[in-house]
Amino acid sequence: MRKLTIVLALIALTVTAGAQSRDRSQTPDKFKWNLAEIYPSDAAWRAAKDKLSADLPTLHRFQGTLAASAASLADALDLQARFSKELARLYSYASLEADQDTRDSGHEGMRQEMNQLAAAFAAESSYIEPELVKAGEAPIKSFVAAEPRLTTYGFYLADVFRRAPHTLSDAEEKLLADAGPLAGNPGSLFNILSNADFPYPTVTLSDGKRVKLDQAAYGELRALPNRADREKVMTAFFNALASFGRTFGTSMSGEVLKVQFYAKARKYPSDLASQLDGPNIPASVYSRLVDGVNRNLPAFHRYLKLRARMMKVDKLHYYDLYAPLVSSVDLKYTPGEAQKLVLAAVAPLGTDYQATIGRAFDSRWIDLYPNEGKASGAYSDGGAYDVHPYMLINYNGQYTDVSTLAHELGHTMQSYYSNKTQPYPLAGYPTFVAEVASTFNESLLIDYMLGQIKDDDTRLSLLGNYLENIKGTVFRQTQFAEFELRMHEMAEKGQPITGDALSKLYLEITKKYYGDAEGVCVVDPYIAHEWSYIPHFYRDFYVFQYATSFTASSALAEKVKAGDAEAKKRYLAFLSAGGSKYPVDLLKDAGVDMTTDEPLRSHDQADEPDHGRHGTYSGQENAITTKH
Repeated sequence: MRKLTIVLALIALTVTAGAQSRDRSQTPDKFKWNLAEIYPSDAAWRAAKDKLSADLPTLHRFQGTLAASAASLADALDLQARFSKELARLYSYASLEADQDTRDSGHEGMRQEMNQLAAAFAAESSYIEPELVKAGEAPIKSFVAAEPRLTTYGFYLADVFRRAPHTLSDAEEKLLADAGPLAGNPGSLFNILSNADFPYPTVTLSDGKRVKLDQAAYGELRALPNRADREKVMTAFFNALASFGRTFGTSMSGEVLKVQFYAKARKYPSDLASQLDGPNIPASVYSRLVDGVNRNLPAFHRYLKLRARMMKVDKLHYYDLYAPLVSSVDLKYTPGEAQKLVLAAVAPLGTDYQATIGRAFDSRWIDLYPNEGKASGAYSDGGAYDVHPYMLINYNGQYTDVSTLAHELGHTMQSYYSNKTQPYPLAGYPTFVAEVASTFNESLLIDYMLGQIKDDDTRLSLLGNYLENIKGTVFRQTQFAEFELRMHEMAEKGQPITGDALSKLYLEITKKYYGDAEGVCVVDPYIAHEWSYIPHFYRDFYVFQYATSFTASSALAEKVKAGDAEAKKRYLAFLSAGGSKYPVDLLKDAGVDMTTDEPLRSHDQADEPDHGRHGTYSGQENAITTKH
């Protein structure tokens, strides 16, 4: 979708979560989100959706008039923005309802209706950008200077002309918009197959317990203290995925071919260029990250060797990577305890920030516990501009769940402040900056925890989790980014995108990152199939932004934790800036330049953190994706 059409919701992050065995009806209401604040009922949603469907064709009355006067252009853009805002609200409600139980075909049908309505909206407004480009930049600039209502659209209008070489004719733009529902099919297929229909295996653990290894259970059980259990869990899970490798490969091929089609249609030189041009991110930012992390793989390998020593294993295997480093510590936190910890941790950002997080907990912004059929992972959805953000969590009481809460609340606060401060057309912040707020919160949390806890084993356990977050946010996400880039390059060369081809590529890259050839960590052959359960790859060229955001947030958080009042002021302004500038410029204003090697190099050269007081890294392993 083009800028200003649909800001359906920022930002969604999915992480592995605990087993979803709870009956939703048994969950107290205070731990379930209150979607009635968006629409009081499905019937009310339906009435609003039908009204918008009927009103969409009125956008056409402005066709051919945009260059006639400043008032006519302002009227057209105001109507487009009003429809977009209502569409985003409708989509959020349908999507949140569907994610409560992915087996519910009724609510999944509502989400599909919204995909179709989004495509219809894009088609109805598809004439706007070609008509603006045809009118020319100079007269449109004069309109902006003359009409106060166009001030809100100044950034968007300037961006239209920046992207003019890739803007097509009215008819071509409408054709691409009409193809929208088809474009979402690969991701929809993956979502239903992996969350609702996949026949996940059942294994018997060493204690005699039989468990079904769905995605959520796998995320929990791969960290079991018993090594034989971990191996059994990982082997069974990935071999089950392998048995559907042809299906997952076909789905992934559809996604890649979709991106390739749109890139060619808009005359971009590559899939990567097409995806980065919208937010105006130089391709060098992507390549700098991959090259920089590859240069630093020896540091990652040192961590893996440390893990092997701490676990007292002669040869570290991939199935050892999620086991706790300090097995004697079993940290558990109630939701109330988690709330107190997060509120205390974010104190450096001020009382208003704390109070809003308190409202999120107390006013049912959060759907906390797992239940049968609920979408796995966690995300924050800020698409209901006039309401508040909503969070999906799968909370199991571990420290990682507390960290996930802090992470998602970072997204929520960025959505809350941007929606509160910016007019709707400027409120939707770009995904390149989205993970800054989330990992910033995690940095505050680990800093607070290490400052409060004195027990050595507990501190080691938290630090182990902290290091795992670094692994998951920087190294693992960059590994995914490299795989994704190579996958798209294969398609651009005309090579087949099959399950077997992707598994071969994934195993090759994973062995490199984990030092298999150097004897650092054994990457067993079945790991080749891990790519097929990662939802990241259906949000094209998204994952690299976890790593870039992490390096940015680390630099910004250190200044705030050091008590720099100006840094705090700049950071809160960044949270409130929405999409009022390009993402690289938003981060420059906040205090970090992502077009250079400096953010990554500063971590290469950083002193060892004072673990008695705070650290400098945070992140989420196995994370995803913008919520569209």
